[in-house]
Amino acid sequence: DTGYTCHSGNGSRGCVTRKTRFGSRERDWLKGDAQRGCVCLYGGTVDPQPPASGPQASSTLQADLRLVLCSTTTTVEELCAQREVEGLYLQLHGDLLRRLDPSERPLQMVYDYLAAIGYQDPLRVQREAANSDLSCMIRFYSECPVNADQQERTLLTGVFSVRKGKTQLHKWAERQVLLCGTCLIVASVKDSLTGKMHILPLVGGKVEEVKRRQHCLMFSSAGPQAQTYFVNFDTLADYQRWHRQASKVVSQTISLVDLSCYSLEEVPEYLFYSQDLTHLNLRHNFMSLQGPGGLLNLPRFSQLKSLNLSHNRLGVFPESVCEILTLTELNLSCNGMNTVPAQIGNLQSLQTLSLDGNQLSFLPEELGGLAQLSSLGLSFNNFPHIPGVLDRLSGMDKLAMAGNRVETLELGILARMSHLKNIDLRLNGLRWVKSEALEAVKQVTQLDLRDNHLATLDLSSICSLETLHCQRNQLRALTLSGFTLRTLHASSNRLTTVNIYPVPNQLTQMDLSRNLLEYLPDWVCDSRKVEVLDVTHNFLSELPARLLSSLSLRKLLAGNNRLQRLPDLLDHIPLEVLDLQHNKLGELPESLFYKALNLKYLNVSANALETIPPSSQSEESLSTLQELYLTGNKLNENCAALLVGHQNLRVLHMAYNQLLSFPASKLSKLELLEELNLSGNKLKTIPSTVSSCKRLHTLIAHSNHISVFPEILNLPEIKLVDLSCNELTEILLPDSLTATLHELDLAGNSSLLLEHKTLNLFSHITTLKLDQKPAMATGDSLGSSTLWNHGYSEMSGQRNKLCVSVLAVDRFGDSVEAAYGVFDGDRNEEVPRLLQCTMGDVLSEELLHSSVDSVYMSNTFLTSHRKLGMAGQKLGASALLCYIHHEPSELGSYFSLTVANVGSCQAVLCRDGQPLPLSKVFSLEQSTEEMDRVKLSKAIITEDNKVSGVTCCSRLLGCSYLSPWVLPKPWVRTEPLCSQDEFLILGNRALFERVSYQEAVCNVQAVRDPRAAAKKLCTLAQSYGCRDNVGAVVVSLHIGEDSCTCEPPHASTGIEPRGPPPTPLPVTAPQGDPATPSSSSGIASEFNSETSASEVGSEAGSTASDEHPSTGPTARPERRCSLHPAATLWGPHPVLFQRQPSCATFSSNQSDNGLDSDDEAPLEGVISNGSKLEVEVDIHCCAFQIRSGPAASPKDHNLDKTRSDYPNGKMRRQNSVVVSATNGCLLAVCGREISDLKKSPSTSSLFGKKLSNGSVVAPEDSHNLIEVALEAPKKKSGYFTAPAQQDPEDQLVVPPSLEQDVREQLRGQSPMVPGPPPPFTPPSIRDPVWDHPHPPAPMLPQRDLAPNPIPALQQEVYDTAL
Repeated sequence: DTGYTCHSGNGSRGCVTRKTRFGSRERDWLKGDAQRGCVCLYGGTVDPQPPASGPQASSTLQADLRLVLCSTTTTVEELCAQREVEGLYLQLHGDLLRRLDPSERPLQMVYDYLAAIGYQDPLRVQREAANSDLSCMIRFYSECPVNADQQERTLLTGVFSVRKGKTQLHKWAERQVLLCGTCLIVASVKDSLTGKMHILPLVGGKVEEVKRRQHCLMFSSAGPQAQTYFVNFDTLADYQRWHRQASKVVSQTISLVDLSCYSLEEVPEYLFYSQDLTHLNLRHNFMSLQGPGGLLNLPRFSQLKSLNLSHNRLGVFPESVCEILTLTELNLSCNGMNTVPAQIGNLQSLQTLSLDGNQLSFLPEELGGLAQLSSLGLSFNNFPHIPGVLDRLSGMDKLAMAGNRVETLELGILARMSHLKNIDLRLNGLRWVKSEALEAVKQVTQLDLRDNHLATLDLSSICSLETLHCQRNQLRALTLSGFTLRTLHASSNRLTTVNIYPVPNQLTQMDLSRNLLEYLPDWVCDSRKVEVLDVTHNFLSELPARLLSSLSLRKLLAGNNRLQRLPDLLDHIPLEVLDLQHNKLGELPESLFYKALNLKYLNVSANALETIPPSSQSEESLSTLQELYLTGNKLNENCAALLVGHQNLRVLHMAYNQLLSFPASKLSKLELLEELNLSGNKLKTIPSTVSSCKRLHTLIAHSNHISVFPEILNLPEIKLVDLSCNELTEILLPDSLTATLHELDLAGNSSLLLEHKTLNLFSHITTLKLDQKPAMATGDSLGSSTLWNHGYSEMSGQRNKLCVSVLAVDRFGDSVEAAYGVFDGDRNEEVPRLLQCTMGDVLSEELLHSSVDSVYMSNTFLTSHRKLGMAGQKLGASALLCYIHHEPSELGSYFSLTVANVGSCQAVLCRDGQPLPLSKVFSLEQSTEEMDRVKLSKAIITEDNKVSGVTCCSRLLGCSYLSPWVLPKPWVRTEPLCSQDEFLILGNRALFERVSYQEAVCNVQAVRDPRAAAKKLCTLAQSYGCRDNVGAVVVSLHIGEDSCTCEPPHASTGIEPRGPPPTPLPVTAPQGDPATPSSSSGIASEFNSETSASEVGSEAGSTASDEHPSTGPTARPERRCSLHPAATLWGPHPVLFQRQPSCATFSSNQSDNGLDSDDEAPLEGVISNGSKLEVEVDIHCCAFQIRSGPAASPKDHNLDKTRSDYPNGKMRRQNSVVVSATNGCLLAVCGREISDLKKSPSTSSLFGKKLSNGSVVAPEDSHNLIEVALEAPKKKSGYFTAPAQQDPEDQLVVPPSLEQDVREQLRGQSPMVPGPPPPFTPPSIRDPVWDHPHPPAPMLPQRDLAPNPIPALQQEVYDTAL
């Protein structure tokens, strides 16, 4: 017997418990040969397409999940014989189910799938194939799962009381009734569907509730000869199901049946009763030829006009379709077909034929006989040239041949095909466009030649050309006919000029951006109708005066050139948008604002302006300007007076100028202002008149010298206030805050002290970023903080949500190492947050298995991809991970930086003042080899260069349903670091789209503080026009020639090392509850009321090892350089040097004496909403070890109730969140009850060992905790929430022998911190860890837990991962 049935304790994840999964028998089987493995077979009781909010099979225990041992040669036939099942079904990415052929080999399919996404080592492939998390990507069923919703939409059947006709002539009778396709079918006998069938066409008819009978519906057909049937249902559920489905049918205007995406092999046999059927959609199925409802029987539909069989893996053209002579539309895209049969000529009524995404290289001559064919899709096939048969298809006006292999375009052939007006030949690898004779091509009006390899292009013989797309070629010369030209798109080439003759007087829109133009051709000024002109990113040194005085030009984009001045405006012009950023302008024309009265948008950021022109010549201004961007100039406060005339101004950016103040009287005039950015100046205050800007929703003024908090918190629409990196000392608050404020950033104000009352008032703010004061440190760390430190910034821009997350760990792993990452989900926030919580831990785990950079980085990405679970099926994110470390082979060596990325996030190293790009952008437009790979796998690439219209990136974490086109395998590069390396910049796509590498490096060099530098980069991107989410991390490097490569020694119990500089730690506060951050911790707090602790906790918990647990805390040896071979001792006692995870516990109000939380005064620092504690732990805070005052001893129990400001308030447990700084990386973990873990038979040895990432979880719980997190209801923030109710017994273990020492140690280590009380001071397990050579001792209450002063015992901490 090579398999067994496993009763899984947690059906929601559909996995076998670890103990049973990897028993000795299974391990022996796997050890024998890399071609061996095991396949999980799921039963058919599971709904294969669960609702998006719930995990797979959340409602059923999968008692019929079987683990089958087999090899890569084992066929489906052999497995079925063993298991006595009829067949096996394959499900990819939680999507469709395909019946496997008897000869297919399941284990080999899994191995091939893993190899395709990037795994290389055969043993690793074997290990991954046995992982239950893989079921979200590839899963086998032993029978086809039943999908109730699908059944309802394809076929409803039952025996019900039926009466025919509206009169009482007919009696009620029990009959078999069906609703299939467009018809109601009533059998003439009760028990079977034999004999005469009564067919009632429902399209255009009626379905109505019968009031006088319970659960009764009246079905009527359309037309004057309408028939009626009454059907009486037995139950309300049946009644609603039939009513719902029939209502859809009767509301249709055409007789259409949509059976797409149903995993069908044949259509229901009863569908053939719907003889009025005209439109049948069978897209995304697995239709077969044979069988009663197979493709061979489709000609039985006598009126079928439209048939969609795309994405059916047909392999060959189904000839039976050529017998449906009524067809006018046929779609056979994406079926892997090599040929089209001659019988296609039978379909004389055919008007539309889609054959895109196949393997076709020629067409039969018979196709030319289809006189009515007007649309033929041939994109993404293998045609080497334009098929000659198209000559005869005179009804066709569009040639759709994108993504083929046409290298040469003969214009003479186009001239002969006089019916073709629209030619699409993008993505063909075109190298030449040849015009043999002087023959004119008169009929072509639209030509798309994007993304080819053209060096020159002469289309002067196409005299009727209206629209040309030729972006992203290598064009050096472009010649066109201007008679009818309306639109020209020629960006991203190497053009120095464009020749158009005659002058294109119909031209309205022209894009010549990203070329090599040094001047604009004369014909541009002569063209009378140009409305939009884009010449950004060229080498223009001047703009012609005639261009600016054009009476048609409405939008002029001329940024990133070399313009030194603009010509004066003589007449009024209609210009509405003017973008002149990144030039060398010292001044603007004096008359700009009163000659361009329609100007609504002006961007002159990154120039050398010292002043701006007046808004008008007189007192009264007619300005309609709404958006003004002046960032990065040399403007002073005198400019403010010149802004007053722009009374319609909504957006004003004046960041990084030389403003010493902003005159109060001037600001009060800008009453319509909505967004104001004054960052990076020398302001000491924001004038109080800002309170007159009643529409202001965004105020950004970081990196100034502001000492007084502005009067903005009572503005009715204020949403975001960023006053970070200033000199604030206190905040004067109104009595109440507006409910609209959702982000307040006060980090980087080192002197700011916030009172308890202030923090109470801030408790409703979604995101509050604060600095907390560092704890008193008596020792100093030789750690990584001297070698590097970081700052980060994330800005949501004009989007409602932030879909960028940052990982920043200054002290990573067991030695002097660091890890930084940026994750950009584009439109989703779930995947970036999950990656932020898991990726650091996954990297730690992979480093245990390999020291080869390309291996551990690739496997980190691939494992993170797997751990996304169901979230990763349809959602994805770009990811960038940077890891600073020593080369393992040379312990005394300098540091290296290993960078890995997928998607469009990028890393740039500043070396000797110059940018060194380290990552590779995986977008189709920027990577030719990726474009070729995606084309080869027959993806459909839409006109905006997106794979299936979804994403521009060819590599992402997640989006597994786009496999094999979009893969998770990263680009990996290792760069040795040297003393010339100043800093590292990480950013997402939006940042580097707007800020070049060189500009980013220059701007960071000018700012010493990494946090202020990251803020600056994001602010610049926004001022340059970025409206998207933007994220940046700046890592300052101090790696000199004398950098010691030793691992920092750890402090003994009584002495605390000083941590790295403060970095923001987000903590969540629910609405209306007091929340006060500690003022004695070396971290910063950020309150976020949208996420509960358990949400991030479950995500973080999933990083727990599901491979081999580390044998102990010293799994990776300490690193020593040649100068310091022996361990240095700190403090008075010699101690064992090893990494220990820190642990801080936040818990909500429930006393240990059985009182309900309502009986007690609220604890400060504990944010509770009654049943759930809300804490967001953001992985940014990883750059520290958590420090806090120890917990109170039992004697303080009553003190706790009476003194609300007692600095070391007791933490009572109801819901607990354990925040564990493991590997220097902060995890929010929110675990199952330890008492439950103890009861579990599979965890009897749990309390004696720690997993390699520092978390302890029950083995069965660590398979895919992300998927567990998906079970719980979603909150509006998009996080995954897990249940938070905890057992009061959820406590940590302290041996009885140490209990008294623990209490004494607690009392001896409670220094009172001066200043405001530190209310958010969870008990902290600082340095020692607990180890139990004997079975676990009875538990102590959490409050009694503290560091043990006895260094003789090797101890181990339990970080409870929930």
